[in-house]
Amino acid sequence: MTSPSNSMLPTQVKIVEVGPRDGLQNEKQQISAADKIKLIELLSDAGIRYIESGSFVSPKWVPQMATSTDVFKGINRKSNVTYAALTPNMKGFEAAVAVNATEVAIFGAASEAFSQKNINCSIAESLARFAPIMLAAKQANIPVRGYVSCVVGCPYEGDIDPEQVALVAEKLYQMGCYEISLGDTIGVGTPLSVQKMLQAVSARVPTAKLAVHFHDTYGQALTNIYTALQNGISVIDSSIAGSGGCPYAKGASGNVATEDVVYLLNGLNIKTDIDLNKLVQAGWFISDKLGKAPSSKVSNAYRSQE
Repeated sequence: MTSPSNSMLPTQVKIVEVGPRDGLQNEKQQISAADKIKLIELLSDAGIRYIESGSFVSPKWVPQMATSTDVFKGINRKSNVTYAALTPNMKGFEAAVAVNATEVAIFGAASEAFSQKNINCSIAESLARFAPIMLAAKQANIPVRGYVSCVVGCPYEGDIDPEQVALVAEKLYQMGCYEISLGDTIGVGTPLSVQKMLQAVSARVPTAKLAVHFHDTYGQALTNIYTALQNGISVIDSSIAGSGGCPYAKGASGNVATEDVVYLLNGLNIKTDIDLNKLVQAGWFISDKLGKAPSSKVSNAYRSQE
């Protein structure tokens, strides 16, 4: 694997902020709708232009997301910000439309075992379930983003064949997803496994239509993001303060912290239009509400300098 020069890196990167949804969904500490709204507004004030603001799933399974309707209704929206919602089924999609979500997201997996454990059906069945959502979204002119989880490793199956990831990503793309986010759900990826996976997926889906979503379980997320940048990826999912994990993935720590990603991109002279100081403040706001320090090393370094 050669080491490309900075000239091969993208000049601008879009950050997809998943903290208000993916970051909070498994937290035991209930966060009020008002505090979620405040977090979303702090993020948009910092220059984040895409915020996954909630999900419309059964409150029985994800109690933290029970306030999503109130959150979407309460946000003081900016015209240049996308407020997205995760919608696993038609009922969820209809709920998202009712509160004027800008976009919706659907999620599949590259692992059969994970698909069964996570959403109680096979990969093929999960994709079939999305067909009516895709049709309704097209009719309503609402963009749909697709997620693929377990793109390099699975807690039940171990290593995942890159070709399997490519097949699932291709199917989501063919169904009409405008962008496919490739998720290392349990954070086991390394630059080599990520490179192989991206090469396989890029052979079936245009690189411009791909995003990456890394968890930092083994401390490899930033290294893997740099590898993705070298492979032409210019959309990165991240979570404020490094919040989040996966309830079905043993030991899976939080998503990579948005603060750390922006610091990396700033150091590479890659444009994000995000104010890092304001971002750090947003991270401390939600961390204080959760009663713990951010997982972001940049955030903690900033706080120690105050």
